[in-house]
Amino acid sequence: MVDFEDADDKTVINGGPLEGPYRLKQFHFHWGMKHSQGSEHTVDSKSFPSELHLVHWNARKYATFGEAAAAPDGLVVVGIFLETGEEHANMNRLTDALYMVKFKGTKAQFRTFNPKCLLPSSLNYWTYPGSLTTPPLYESVTWIVLKEPVRISEKQLEKFRTLLFTSEGDERIQMVNNFRPPQPLKGRIIRASFKA
Repeated sequence: MVDFEDADDKTVINGGPLEGPYRLKQFHFHWGMKHSQGSEHTVDSKSFPSELHLVHWNARKYATFGEAAAAPDGLVVVGIFLETGEEHANMNRLTDALYMVKFKGTKAQFRTFNPKCLLPSSLNYWTYPGSLTTPPLYESVTWIVLKEPVRISEKQLEKFRTLLFTSEGDERIQMVNNFRPPQPLKGRIIRASFKA
């Protein structure tokens, strides 16, 4: 996870299904052990090897991220599918730094990185009201899932798989399959920004 410090609303998302700006708080990735799974969303039952989540919060309405996370209009998460293909030059800044945070609880400074460089060329999306995918699973998220995947190389994806769920000195447990399987819609309506 990359925590993002922005006290001045320089990195916000607005428009589309949103009624105001939401400030970027952090971004993180989910991936599987195999290329056939790893994403938390699917398209026509197809999974992707990885999914990037850009987590934003309603900083205009709520005083803290924690307060926003518990509110029904508190969070917006932009989901971006990652598939394997050619190398993604901007992703190298991240994957080349992963060795510094290999173990649970380790941190490293990561400055002057604009996550906008990880977006695909098309910003067509699906949106729906949903929940966080990790406990406490608050129903506080407006999901915006981009239709166009971003390509990264096999080598870049493999660098994520070198991370560990465990602290240094503990028995090593490889960080793979850190995704929640797709959940039933439970009557939720999915809308698209494009004609299907």
